[in-house]
Amino acid sequence: MIAPLSPESLALLAARDLDGARRRGAAMVAGGSARAEGHFLVGMADAESGRIVDAIGHIERAIANDPHGEYRAQLARLYALVRRDGDAAETLRAAEARPPADALGRDTMGCVYARLGDHAAALPHFVVAVGLDPANDAFRYNLAATLSFLGRTEEAEAAIETIVARAPDDARAHHLLAGLRKQTATHNHVGRLRAVHDRAAPGADRLLTGYALAKELEDVGLADEALERLIAVNAAHRERLAYDVARDEAIFAAVEAAWPRIAAAPVNRATSEAPILVIGMPRTGTTLVDRILASHSGVESVGELQALPLAVKAAAGTRSRTVLDGETVAVAATSDPGAIGRDYVARAAHFRRAPDRRFVDKFPGNFFYAGIAARALPNAAIVCLRRNPMDTVLANFRNLFATGSRYYDYSYDLLDIAAYYARFERLMAFWRAALPGRIMELRYEALIDDQEGETRRLLAHCGLDWADSCLDFHRHAGAVSTPSAAQVRRPIYRDSVARWRRHAVALEPVRAFFEAQGIPVE
Repeated sequence: MIAPLSPESLALLAARDLDGARRRGAAMVAGGSARAEGHFLVGMADAESGRIVDAIGHIERAIANDPHGEYRAQLARLYALVRRDGDAAETLRAAEARPPADALGRDTMGCVYARLGDHAAALPHFVVAVGLDPANDAFRYNLAATLSFLGRTEEAEAAIETIVARAPDDARAHHLLAGLRKQTATHNHVGRLRAVHDRAAPGADRLLTGYALAKELEDVGLADEALERLIAVNAAHRERLAYDVARDEAIFAAVEAAWPRIAAAPVNRATSEAPILVIGMPRTGTTLVDRILASHSGVESVGELQALPLAVKAAAGTRSRTVLDGETVAVAATSDPGAIGRDYVARAAHFRRAPDRRFVDKFPGNFFYAGIAARALPNAAIVCLRRNPMDTVLANFRNLFATGSRYYDYSYDLLDIAAYYARFERLMAFWRAALPGRIMELRYEALIDDQEGETRRLLAHCGLDWADSCLDFHRHAGAVSTPSAAQVRRPIYRDSVARWRRHAVALEPVRAFFEAQGIPVE
């Protein structure tokens, strides 16, 4: 419930009577006696209809008339939706002076803080939201997720178990719970998960519970059953996707074709900022390296930003619905790299908490933008993680990425992943030739075998002095919001090296594919 609204307005929104809400809001604005509520009501109706820009205008006018915290919370949410992160952050700061009085408003503020990567700031809002509405499992889930990002595992478990006690088939809760820690023979949920997964309806619930069950089966040593479950749920999900590997091939090809124009473009007023970009295929150790770097007193992590893709998209000005596509890459190649770099730094600023330190942006997909980054950010250090191709395929297959993002559609079929990896391999060879010495390639296995030696090499490439704290990365208290959160809170371990050999028979088609592509498998 949104407190500033009258019961009549709330009823219209609750019933999704958007036309009625707009009529009532317009009448209130025209009448003048409830102008703020009227603008807010119209804005919420527009937001529900997907008319976000119109909604923002109305809610801004509502706040100009009456700066309720609830109004500001919703405005911050809408700013975040259209990637106006600076405006979202400023609106949140204003809302803190007069925070929402209702649970939804506080949960909304928490969600926007989380979207901006500030999980510590999000936490108290989720705590208040759950306190105001303890029966709302969506609010409690957000609290549990944030606790997990902050490393407060036991509290997160307790919150999720409260949800599961009330909603035994809540697939999101089971998936989050399974990933909180490495399960053991004496502490796991395998029996419960088998039952939940077997009765889950086809679709999202079956996918989420399948991944949760497979993860815990793997943890307790039942690796064969884990992979069998994953193959089944991923195959079912893959059938629902209109994925064609040619779509990704076209993007790789466009990036390579655009390089001559990018390399020749004049760089005007290049930024002096020196970010550290950690790139590579997902699940290859990028979070580990991010954590090592963030343990240095001169560095902070800002997580996985979309700042570079968005800066390139803005420079291109293309109207395509996707951030990364061939047209956008081609048009951006004629833009001023200096302007892209300045825009990137400005977007990243909203995620920085210690602007006196260098920052790490560990969005793996920035490998597509390595050429632009090298030109747009002349002082940036770029580090690309490399990992055994077979382990990379298996790790991508075992991880459930954002199901709403089309960029991860390759990850539900072993041979699709292998084809994607092979194309990634060719792109990295391209960057190696085009940008000699500019990108440090760091092998995950080498880091595991020689932590100190590879860490020294990493810090030297990034222009950082040696710090013993980087060897104790697992003690670093910063939030981690990737699937590797539990792993990077442990010291270096070898569990994931050559994991693919446990499934050599099932992965034989992948090995044969790599052999045919000339990609060595160890």
